[in-house]
Amino acid sequence: MDTASAAISSTDRELVISRVIDARREFIFKAWTTRLTEWWGPHGMTTPFCEMDLRPGGVFRTVMRAPDGSEYPTKGVFLEIVENERIVFTDAYGPGWEPSPEIFFTAITTFDALPGGKTRYTARALHWTVENREKHEQMGFHQGWGESLDRLVALVAKA
Repeated sequence: MDTASAAISSTDRELVISRVIDARREFIFKAWTTRLTEWWGPHGMTTPFCEMDLRPGGVFRTVMRAPDGSEYPTKGVFLEIVENERIVFTDAYGPGWEPSPEIFFTAITTFDALPGGKTRYTARALHWTVENREKHEQMGFHQGWGESLDRLVALVAKA
């Protein structure tokens, strides 16, 4: 279905996960934007809440729930949506471009069409500080985002 994930970083404030998926980017983009609650989060986590307004400045909120009931809310806004190509969101702002007091990162997800109906999916987490990048890595970025990607791949495999 897919090739192994690659973890690469081009700066000391960036974390990256990339994978070639055996599915057209239109399917993957649609699953990202309409079925996020079915795959968002590491194995064992659920996402019982998701709010997305897919436009620059539009809200993006989720709540992930661990098996022990602990909840992990996220909130931010979309900066850019290019259908079937790119999704950019950040926690630096809230609705109405209200600055966030606790900025952590901006995520850039790209869907690059490859021959044979495959897609290179790349998720980049750009942090304002090296300390935030290190914290995100220690929180389990590669494993957690990789497991979320596993779940997304499984979902689009059914399409």
